[in-house]
Amino acid sequence: MRLFQSLLSSLLVSLGFSPGAQPERGCGSDQPPSNIKSDENVVFYPTRGRWDATENVWRISIHGKVFEPEEDSIKRKLFVSWLKTSVNKQTEGLEIRDDRINPFLVDNERGKSITITLAGKLRNVGKSESNGHFTVELTLEKDDLPIQTDRSSVIKFDALLPAEDSRSFQGRVHLISPKGVSVISDIDDTIKVSKVTDKSELLKNTFMRPFRAVGGMAETYRQLADAGAVFHYVSGSPWQLYQPLQGFLLDESFPQGTLQLKHFRLKDSSAFDLIGSQIENKLAAIKPLLRDFPDRQFILVGDTGEQDPEIYGQLAREFPQQIRLICLRNVTNANQTDARMNEAFEGVEDDRWLLFDQAAEWQNRIAEIGLLLRVD
Repeated sequence: MRLFQSLLSSLLVSLGFSPGAQPERGCGSDQPPSNIKSDENVVFYPTRGRWDATENVWRISIHGKVFEPEEDSIKRKLFVSWLKTSVNKQTEGLEIRDDRINPFLVDNERGKSITITLAGKLRNVGKSESNGHFTVELTLEKDDLPIQTDRSSVIKFDALLPAEDSRSFQGRVHLISPKGVSVISDIDDTIKVSKVTDKSELLKNTFMRPFRAVGGMAETYRQLADAGAVFHYVSGSPWQLYQPLQGFLLDESFPQGTLQLKHFRLKDSSAFDLIGSQIENKLAAIKPLLRDFPDRQFILVGDTGEQDPEIYGQLAREFPQQIRLICLRNVTNANQTDARMNEAFEGVEDDRWLLFDQAAEWQNRIAEIGLLLRVD
């Protein structure tokens, strides 16, 4: 036991923590490291934290997954066979990209206890479930995070691994200020060319082609970020595509933000419905954001290819004081007076939503209403 404490103390010093610091209850220096094996990996997804003025604490979400990479050639052959069949075997000049399909072939690790180092203290963030995912909400005192609550920022944390494991798994939390402007953005066909309405093209763009950004969107998003907006990416793509999507956002210089994707398992009966109905998934992701930040103003950005008009219209009716603008990339040649649009935005003022072909169109609308002047 003394040897373990000595090793742990040395580790804390190497991480920059004071060995004399008093740990908070339940998160002390006797917190064991994560019980993952050397052939298992941890991925942390970017999450958010909010300031609870009633309790004077930060409420921070942690979400991640534990998995073992799988080199099972049979699984791979079956997956590749299904892909080729689904795209009518029209794959000339295309290659299956391992970085896209390998995350679907992993072994999800259940019952793994994960410990992280956050704000100078060790904290257990729970055990992984049958799908490998683990989620928890932590509370941190303001003294733990010497960051102003009137502006948004980002903090990072690391998994505490066994002493003999030299790897590093890092995550980040976006601390969102109570007031300001948030952009909730779809991904497929909104900022990334996917062709969701064409199943064959969708699968090619997802598994066989380099990801391509929609022209002008990254620049517009960066300008909004420079003006103080924060970003939440909400998509019907499965969590298995997190790392390729995160690489896409970085490569195309989109602002960093939180990410909410869809749970998906190959062995489920709907296994090959990679991107099905968005409504339930997106409402479950967006409504908590609106409830957690009642004093922020929101811009919702999506496209007409799926259910974004219906989802965003419903949200605009439920949260009229928070949703200031809805911007939909027009990928279906829709018209603002179409029956579908009339139904989706029934009861929503015309100046609160628009269809656009070029990013500059909705960027101009934001400037017209002076929305970003509300950022503190």
